[in-house]
Amino acid sequence: MGTLKIDPEFELDSQLSSNTSHLLDPEEFRKQGHMMVDFLADYFHNIKTYPVHSLVEPGYLKKLLPDSAPNQPEPIEKILQDVQRDIFPGLTHWQSPNFFAYFPCISSTAGILGEMLTAGLNVVGFSWIASPAATELESIVMDWLGKLINLPKTYLFSGGGGGVIQGTTCEAMLCTIVAARDQMSDKVGRENMDKLVVYASDQTHFSFQKAVKISGIKPENFRAIPTTKATEFALCPESLSATIQEDIKVGLIPLFLCVTIGTTSTTVVDPLKPLCEIAKEYGIWVHVDAAYAGSACICPEFQHYLDGVENANSLSLNAHKWLFSTLDCCCLWVKDPSSLTKALSTTPECLRNKVTDSKQAIDYKDWQIALSRRFRSLKLWLVLRSYGVANLRNFIRSHIKMAKHFEGLVTMDERFEIVAPRKFSMVCFRFSPLALEKKDKFVDQDQVNKFNAKLLESINLSGNIHMTHALVGGVYMIRFAIGSPMTDYQNIDMAWEVIRNHANAMLDVKSTKMVQ
Repeated sequence: MGTLKIDPEFELDSQLSSNTSHLLDPEEFRKQGHMMVDFLADYFHNIKTYPVHSLVEPGYLKKLLPDSAPNQPEPIEKILQDVQRDIFPGLTHWQSPNFFAYFPCISSTAGILGEMLTAGLNVVGFSWIASPAATELESIVMDWLGKLINLPKTYLFSGGGGGVIQGTTCEAMLCTIVAARDQMSDKVGRENMDKLVVYASDQTHFSFQKAVKISGIKPENFRAIPTTKATEFALCPESLSATIQEDIKVGLIPLFLCVTIGTTSTTVVDPLKPLCEIAKEYGIWVHVDAAYAGSACICPEFQHYLDGVENANSLSLNAHKWLFSTLDCCCLWVKDPSSLTKALSTTPECLRNKVTDSKQAIDYKDWQIALSRRFRSLKLWLVLRSYGVANLRNFIRSHIKMAKHFEGLVTMDERFEIVAPRKFSMVCFRFSPLALEKKDKFVDQDQVNKFNAKLLESINLSGNIHMTHALVGGVYMIRFAIGSPMTDYQNIDMAWEVIRNHANAMLDVKSTKMVQ
């Protein structure tokens, strides 16, 4: 029998990897952990000096990094230097005080430390027995937050409902659509699944359409009901009712309605109460998407936006958007947890145990799409405890006051106009048609839209501030969303100055072209 020959290089690599104690050495972790915290602290200290919006070209990083992983270990000092040199230029700095794009995705000291604690413990809490504290803390914290936004008791564990922390809104929507689908199949039979119809407005977030697609609902059975300026682009109950009746006439089966509290484009609030009443008449599952604005409902003055939620079936909000909990932390409540577990539960023999079999505790694996799950409730728990409800309310109110301040700046300049009512901490505005008509004898909607699009592009390319846009009812508008933990009135005033200066520069160019 021949002798096995070992490659010398392979033998050396085997010797290097045979000692794994360095992978999680407490003292080495302490040393590198301090370095990482110092690195991030310096980043937050200097964040306002970076261009808010990344200005790199696609493929920039491939030109900077080697085409294969290093064979030998590299020191953390060098890696962090490369992060600053190579990675930072490709970042859009979401925590910058001059970030006003999309919706906020807020970090906080408590949120980051909670994330660090979650990563360090690294438990996989798919079932109660896998880590009892992970399951029990999540159920407690979800009841805490449900009470804060004044949800009816039927959504809380104490009232027969319950909450779970998902990753994103799309996951929450998908879980509830699947639950509604399976409930309906028990009533009408699997052979009628192709007849199921889901409803939303044309302002509903596109993640809903993605969830519908994944759920298996036929694409042609998705109803994006048109909204109009007359209802401020909120979903009209009469339009919903008429659409449902048309579907029933042709033998289709109404299944699911998504109602939005704070749409992405303009933060409009759909009229929850009358919509729920219509849905109840036809046995439709109602999901309330409060991803952004739901956090504002910890303030009593905004809780009226949830009037009627007692007649809905589920509600979700993203604590990582406006509740300082870092991505990802989507909080979903359902009035009937069994609807989720019946649709999503799997219990192979290897996961069976006395607690699960006797149903003494929750197995959160049955409340979500994935099996494995992170200990997300830790960071939400840290946020609620570290800041307290009073301070969290004040933080949200301060962002709304800053939005009112910006709104006031816009209205004082007759060249600009507010194009959608401000309800929370986002202002939708544009350079007005009337101001452009003073330069040209006539401008149409398309010209106005193009001017505002070029204005936004010019502002973002400067790197001073970052905003995004929406196109609603044919009107191109610029969205100014406030929520960074570092933003103050000085940043708001600076941003307005940047906007005005870029508008002035564009008007001067436009005037020159007109003369020529």
